[in-house]
Amino acid sequence: MTTRNRDGQRVAAHLTRRQFVAGSAAAALGAAGVEGILAARRAPAFAQGTKIHILRWVDFIPEADVELKRQAPEASKALGAEVTFEFINANDLQARITAAIQSGSGADIIQMLWNWPHLYANGLVDVTDVAEPIGKAQGGYYDVFSSTSKVGNRWLAVPHGTGGNAIAYRRSWHAEIGVKEFPKTWDEWREVGKKLKAKGKPVGQALGHSFGDPPTFAYPLLWDFGGAEVDKSGKKVVINSKGAIESVKFMQAFWKDACDEGGLAWDDTNNNRAFHSGDISATLNGASIYIVAKRQKDKLKDEKGEPLYQDIEHEALLPKGPGGQFALYGAFQHSVMKYSKNQKAAKEFLKWMHQKENYGKWFQVNEGYTVGATKAWEDDPMWSKVDKPLQVFRQAARQTRMLGYPGPSSAKATESYTKYIVVDMYAKACQGMKAEDAVKWAEGELKKIYEA
Repeated sequence: MTTRNRDGQRVAAHLTRRQFVAGSAAAALGAAGVEGILAARRAPAFAQGTKIHILRWVDFIPEADVELKRQAPEASKALGAEVTFEFINANDLQARITAAIQSGSGADIIQMLWNWPHLYANGLVDVTDVAEPIGKAQGGYYDVFSSTSKVGNRWLAVPHGTGGNAIAYRRSWHAEIGVKEFPKTWDEWREVGKKLKAKGKPVGQALGHSFGDPPTFAYPLLWDFGGAEVDKSGKKVVINSKGAIESVKFMQAFWKDACDEGGLAWDDTNNNRAFHSGDISATLNGASIYIVAKRQKDKLKDEKGEPLYQDIEHEALLPKGPGGQFALYGAFQHSVMKYSKNQKAAKEFLKWMHQKENYGKWFQVNEGYTVGATKAWEDDPMWSKVDKPLQVFRQAARQTRMLGYPGPSSAKATESYTKYIVVDMYAKACQGMKAEDAVKWAEGELKKIYEA
């Protein structure tokens, strides 16, 4: 038997009996998939020098990234391939994905947010053989992932988790103005926010070009007033409607009366910092504000010198509007890139990553910031240990709509999100544009995408 060395020359390949047996076992495991890995407690080994490069965002729970880094050597040993993580700002992910696909080189696995797999479908590997066994073994995926990770009949990403959001607010500050329960409607929140802003404690909302907080606020606001981008077919733009115009008019008043108007330039980090520094009374966010405040309780204090987290409460959903009460939660997943020379190893890593003992350690560190992609994680013992304000995130993934609703999740819906059309519709109005003109502007931009 011969093989080639690094210079391409044929050399004899000497296998000991132990090496032959190990190689045969690895091949069998590769064919067996997740079930084989779980049964053998290890994954197949790959050629010496194989590397698996995973690109992800810098997590809002720092300890989550620490846990992934800790697991990297374990994964490397189990797979027989070097596993490395690279973490970048979430707002830079799309630029890196685009550059990688265009150049045909980059990370083997890249984290996808929202329904990005639809936008980059031609550059992604079919991972149905990885995703479906994981979902089947863990109680099934939440419905949202059928529209985000699945394109047609193929899974182009392996669902990893959902980032629920809720309104984090200062309990004592609301009590000072006689508010014992968080406002249930948008109009009520405007009145409460007006009183708090008069006391120098406004609502803080990011409304800039950032991947998470601006769209998770803007899309539900549109839906709550009966508006939508497109109809159910996903082909006809319907945003120029009474509901959309009324939502924009409301936002203009809410912004002026209740909000920190600097939020037009905020990204997903600004409202966290503003809340922790005592500059705002409430903000829509994930569990990170509470979790970081508790983990840094000796540093993050309220105006009385007490740990800030003790005065933080969560309201599960944005308020109710005349059209209903809806939510948009982030969908997180991982895709294997077509240009990767290590596609098989990348798939095996995703299988390893989602084994209960591995995923579970990462999941528990998150304490509800990122909840599982499958329903089995709702029953994890972690939920009996986390504080009451974090319990609202336990079933967060059951409640979300997705970008483009009521139309199908699609590349066009993702393009609209990427261009921040819905977010900018509200931002333009808050900067002084008439509500009708802001909606008409959005209609024109959306037609370039959906009806071109």
